[in-house]
Amino acid sequence: MALVRIDLKNRYRRSMIGVGWSLLHPILMTIVLCTFLGRLMQQDFRTYAPFLLSGLIFWNFITATLNQGCHCFFHGESYIRQYPAPLAIYPLRTALGAGVHFGIGLALVLVIVWIAKGFGNVPSLISLVPALLLIFILGWSAAVLMGVLNVLFQDCQHLIEVLIQVMFYVTPILYDPARLFPQSPNVVWCINHLNPLAIMLDLLRKPILEGAFPSATTFGLGVGVVALAAAAAAATLAKIENRMIFYL
Repeated sequence: MALVRIDLKNRYRRSMIGVGWSLLHPILMTIVLCTFLGRLMQQDFRTYAPFLLSGLIFWNFITATLNQGCHCFFHGESYIRQYPAPLAIYPLRTALGAGVHFGIGLALVLVIVWIAKGFGNVPSLISLVPALLLIFILGWSAAVLMGVLNVLFQDCQHLIEVLIQVMFYVTPILYDPARLFPQSPNVVWCINHLNPLAIMLDLLRKPILEGAFPSATTFGLGVGVVALAAAAAAATLAKIENRMIFYL
């Protein structure tokens, strides 16, 4: 937490609105995309705006953990050389920093939904507790994996930028697969169930936008995805932890 506070203070030093800048990008993107894509897809602004904003805020968290995770061990190199702390705290630093902005953005989405639709989703918001925990652990695991991979192969930081662009369009950030492919239920099923990010996004959107609890299947898939990611991150970190300093 001390490292996260340092990062946030350095990032927003002498800024008048501070962490409010983290909302500027998703808000502007939501306005622009609602203006054009909303018309193209014949979406109601009050429905499409929170749908789109929630997707962009989730995506910003994922991309932050991936991109910044690539550099987490390099940024913590001076600490790693001086203090024998567990290496997991450096990707945790990245995930917590991204999580602060994610939480602020999520609060904004809730306010917009309450203004547009009322407070009918309040009972279902209890499901956000395990959902947010799963999303956070996924982000932490992603930061661990990208941090280790980038230390070993520094081309990873460039490769991940390309993969992020591809995943952005494969993940239903801008569109609802059921509306985009109404005649192709198999395509809709593949997008919603084979893409791990789509599964996590559904855990987030269902209670907020629809006021409903995610299905047990979705929760089960989400737990499975996070368990695999966390196991891979833990095994990778355990294997390289004692030798990390030599690669840095």
